[in-house]
Amino acid sequence: MRKLEEKIGYRFKDKRLLKTALTHSSYANEEHPDKPQSYERLEFLGDSILGLTAAEFLYAHKPELAEGRMTRLRAELVCEASLHRVAEELGLADYMRLGKSERNNGVRGRRSITADMVEAVIAAIYLDGGLEEAKGFIYRTVLRDACIEDSHRIGDWKSELQELVQRQSGRQISYELTGESGPAHDRLFSFRVLINGVPVGEGSGRSKKEAEQLAARMALERLQE
Repeated sequence: MRKLEEKIGYRFKDKRLLKTALTHSSYANEEHPDKPQSYERLEFLGDSILGLTAAEFLYAHKPELAEGRMTRLRAELVCEASLHRVAEELGLADYMRLGKSERNNGVRGRRSITADMVEAVIAAIYLDGGLEEAKGFIYRTVLRDACIEDSHRIGDWKSELQELVQRQSGRQISYELTGESGPAHDRLFSFRVLINGVPVGEGSGRSKKEAEQLAARMALERLQE
């Protein structure tokens, strides 16, 4: 536990909270002297604390973002993939308490479970040391500047463009495939985005979705100049 506390950056006064955050239901349902509880209730609490902290962070540090964009960016920052990354960096799977029935079926590395355990750790820190300590952990891991920038780079530019265009009635957006190249296993797609039939942006990517997003990004840059 001490080694994990060093990774987390917080020393627990009540070690049982951290153990509970690492306890899978399969272990809790077995007979053990300490009668452990699973992390599930902690996860419920941690999810709310994480959502609040992410919303507060975006409100304070991203004043240029509209409500819709903040909502999407918050979802990106606290999604399962983001939390699983944190779990991997901390090595939480190595400390997970699993029941005998679950030790050999891949549960230890399952993304949904490790992500839930990060939320459980957040709640454990909150209960042991208060909201500021929990926020500190969230800022150090989930809400690092690198995470914010990564999320923005893969942002939903199509939705942003849609919101911008819809501010004026009678404007319609459409996407048009303009080209495909490369072998079947490594295709390159090109798209352009049009507003009322007028091209306003182009983009190319390894998937149609990526190409459309990059076309929307170019359109946003042109329209916001």
